Amino acid sequence: MMIDARLATEIVARTVEVMPFDVNVMDAHGLILASSDAGRVGEIHAGAQLALARERAVEIDDAMAANLSGVRPGINLPLSVRGRVCGVIGVTGEPDKVRRFGELLRVTAELILEREQLTLELRRNARHREEFVLQLLRRTATSAELEAWADRLGIDVRLAHTAIVCRLTDVDADPEAGVSQIEAMQSQLADEWPQLLTAKTSYRELVMFDTIDARAAHDSALARHAGKRLAALEGTLRKVATQPFSLALGIALEGIDGFERSYQCALATLRVGAARMPQRAAYSYYEFVLPVLLSALSQGWQAQQLRLPLTRLLARERRSGALLETLKAWYANDGHPSATAEALGIHRNTLDYRLQQIRDATGLDLGSMDDRLWLYIALQTVVSIPDGSDGGSGDRRSGT
Repeated sequence: MMIDARLATEIVARTVEVMPFDVNVMDAHGLILASSDAGRVGEIHAGAQLALARERAVEIDDAMAANLSGVRPGINLPLSVRGRVCGVIGVTGEPDKVRRFGELLRVTAELILEREQLTLELRRNARHREEFVLQLLRRTATSAELEAWADRLGIDVRLAHTAIVCRLTDVDADPEAGVSQIEAMQSQLADEWPQLLTAKTSYRELVMFDTIDARAAHDSALARHAGKRLAALEGTLRKVATQPFSLALGIALEGIDGFERSYQCALATLRVGAARMPQRAAYSYYEFVLPVLLSALSQGWQAQQLRLPLTRLLARERRSGALLETLKAWYANDGHPSATAEALGIHRNTLDYRLQQIRDATGLDLGSMDDRLWLYIALQTVVSIPDGSDGGSGDRRSGT
């Protein structure tokens, strides 16, 4: 690594606290970068050049100082990081008086340099990991190239990864504030969740990838685990959040192709969750499995045909919404008349009348499995229609 003026100044500030002598820090060419004697900054230090050439400490007495340019009596010690000499630290004074401080100076300076080197490596690794995530999403490289890249970064793509999308919901008018918020969130995650892969995809979106055990014996166990991870992530982000945001967790998938698919799943989950439960900020795919899977059918002629009965129903009731609410409540209560009537706060006779109106409007028989399924799928593909249950319970039925 290279020593710059900032690092040199920090080293001088730290070392002069423990000794009453002037301290100089020189770069790999012997140029004084920082000194407790400000007048010496910018000079070439011949004693430092000797220490660099010999790669060992050099003591300068009065006689040597008289023969060397820009040199005063003292001791100059080469500084090394990872076995490579990168500069010199010197203390001014009679060698017999300052010799005992030499090793302390060197150790202190090298600890600062080692810390800086580690910081640089961590930042470089973070940049490489972020670029890897962006390449995963853009798919500008082949699967083989991405797998090789993952191997170099120590990322095991054989493990199941799940995408988590964090999207700021109120920064369109101030993109700079969005960028600052996303960067603060990313920094907080680096401190508390260092294993996460993260990348800024826009001024309002941060993408994360986390490993998750997808081998659970039951989907319910996987859903609970995913929910806990999502809640913990939300808590971490709220520590630095100054802007409202939403979170969505996608499906856990293995392999290099699973990353981008999980990301698309997280985006779909965010759309579905925000439409169905806008009062919440975090959504898991495992709460909304069916509507997320069916969201791919939200466009095209197939979607139009699927939603045709629902379109007829909406046209029949126009503004009241009573029939639609009745239909959602009927599905949410598994078609049980008493439970549905109680949930709606209506009499059984009123429920029967509304169900008959639904049959007349849609042309479908709710007693027929095919017709019942058709209408149910139609409801799921219209993500703008909120859920028919009381919401917020976290039960799987609240999303399907």
